[in-house]
Amino acid sequence: MMLPVFPLLFFIISIGSTLWYQRTDNDIFGVLAAASALTCLIWGLIIAHWSIHLVSLIMLLRFGSPVFNAIQVNVSDK
Repeated sequence: MMLPVFPLLFFIISIGSTLWYQRTDNDIFGVLAAASALTCLIWGLIIAHWSIHLVSLIMLLRFGSPVFNAIQVNVSDK
């Protein structure tokens, strides 16, 4: 089985530019790290198997915080 080269290359560039950004004050390495990390994320979601998408969706629904919380309203008869 052959590893895909481009996602691995983007991942190595992302890690390397993040480490370089932490050692220097140049903002270009931070932009490079963010752009390559975003590219890795998008590319990884594109080439991922459907079962990985299903498992991640189940985990998001199971462990994610709800957007709308239930509100209990007390109704009293007077």
